[in-house]
Amino acid sequence: MTVTAATGTLTEAEHRAQLRRALVASTVGTTIEWYDFLLYGTVSALIFGPIFFPQSDPLMGVLQSFGVFFIGFVGRPIGAAIFGHWGDRIGRKATLIATLLLTGFATTAVGLVPTYESIGMWGAVLLTLLRLIQGIGVGGEWGGSVLLAMEWARTNRNRGFLSAWPNSARPAACSWPIVRCSASASLPVTTSRCGAGAFPF
Repeated sequence: MTVTAATGTLTEAEHRAQLRRALVASTVGTTIEWYDFLLYGTVSALIFGPIFFPQSDPLMGVLQSFGVFFIGFVGRPIGAAIFGHWGDRIGRKATLIATLLLTGFATTAVGLVPTYESIGMWGAVLLTLLRLIQGIGVGGEWGGSVLLAMEWARTNRNRGFLSAWPNSARPAACSWPIVRCSASASLPVTTSRCGAGAFPF
């Protein structure tokens, strides 16, 4: 049974309760996903250059780090296609949980990747693969969370308003990486794995 069909069998109070749950889950999930995704961009500009690309001059190191950042955007349409398909087949809730776990795993793993000092260029290779996984997770979560919120609308009149809630989470997700990186600013930016590079993750 689809969500749209199910809403017709609920009382008004039950529908409101389910709608609130869907809005909170989709908005919080989107905030977490975009925090994970955008944290890499902030750290790319501040830290990852000297840690993973120390053989390059500072400017080129930052550009190389942003090159890896770009790979996440490549993964987004892939994730949307994969999880959009499975969301239609097995339900939005299951796929949203899967995307949260996928992106959370990739983000945690980024903080554990050995640096250039330890494994040379393979650190950057691992970083690129993890960034792709992050992009797939965010691509799958974002569309699914908007649909989850929108499908609980009983009429077309407020579908746009409901689907805007997950999108409103992005500003909060943009500010969190700045706060986390500010907290790690006192740590030394060295090529050590235990330095400031891993702390925000």
